[in-house]
Amino acid sequence: MHTVWKGAISFGLVHVPVKMFSATENKDISMKYIHKVCGSPISYVRRCPACDVDVNWEDISRGYEYEKGKYVLFEKEELEQLSANAEKTIKIIDFVDLKEIDPIYFQKTYYLAPDQAGGNAYQLLLEAMRDTGKIGIAKIAIRSKSSLAAIRVMEGCLAIETIFYPDEIRPISQVPNLPENVQVNDKELTMAKMLIEQLSTPFEPEKYTDDYREGLLQMIEQKVAGEEISLAPAKPETNVIDLMAALQASIEAVKPPVATDPGPAAAAPAKRTRKTAAKKAKAEDEAAPVAGKTKKAGADHETATPTVAVKPKPKRRTATKPEAK
Repeated sequence: MHTVWKGAISFGLVHVPVKMFSATENKDISMKYIHKVCGSPISYVRRCPACDVDVNWEDISRGYEYEKGKYVLFEKEELEQLSANAEKTIKIIDFVDLKEIDPIYFQKTYYLAPDQAGGNAYQLLLEAMRDTGKIGIAKIAIRSKSSLAAIRVMEGCLAIETIFYPDEIRPISQVPNLPENVQVNDKELTMAKMLIEQLSTPFEPEKYTDDYREGLLQMIEQKVAGEEISLAPAKPETNVIDLMAALQASIEAVKPPVATDPGPAAAAPAKRTRKTAAKKAKAEDEAAPVAGKTKKAGADHETATPTVAVKPKPKRRTATKPEAK
């Protein structure tokens, strides 16, 4: 991995030399602007609109617009001097519990590895933080950008996550159209809780994928191979009118499948049922001998099973013959 930053962690009088590596990577698929006429990529040009000339990097400085069209200029050395004291040290200010930090504060995660002869001090800090369950809140400057950071233990490694300052978090009061004084139906709330319970599962990050990126990569491969691409029309979105029906349908859709194998426990009752049916059939044969003879006589030309071969109509004919004489 590429070293992003090199410096040291300090807490109290302890000094831990470390190197920083990015723990995440951007997997977005980058595309360029292409001139349709000739197929050439459009290049980025640093050009001054007032002088109408291209500008080299050595002729460029940084500026802050304090009024419309008015700037104060800073040279690169001035900005570097401003952050010179802070950019080489991650100074831990406090130790806190991770659960006290809202996820909205987190920005980007980096891995920290010991540098030079800092292995012992690195392991000491890691073990101490692991045993206490605490994380360190520190200040750090990366590429002249100052930010807060949270240092925590991830398996056998120290990780640092840059976090926003409080004044960088926009207040919720600025969010438009938030519902106010809306009464929630108790039955709908109960069903919504049931749906949440059925969808609850341990977090397994490996099962989540970027469907857009995978679909775009597939389209790129098809275009490179010269294949035509046909996209299915998007399904029209419908407004949910019956919220109760939507909740019920959602719960039914996520119900676990019913087991089809009854298992050994169901074998014994089934066996007793067959024995009971056999005893009943035997009792009927003994109680109706004439019907049994009729059944035997018709066995040569009937293929029905014994339980349905006895028909009530032959019974009546057998019983009425003696009266006719």
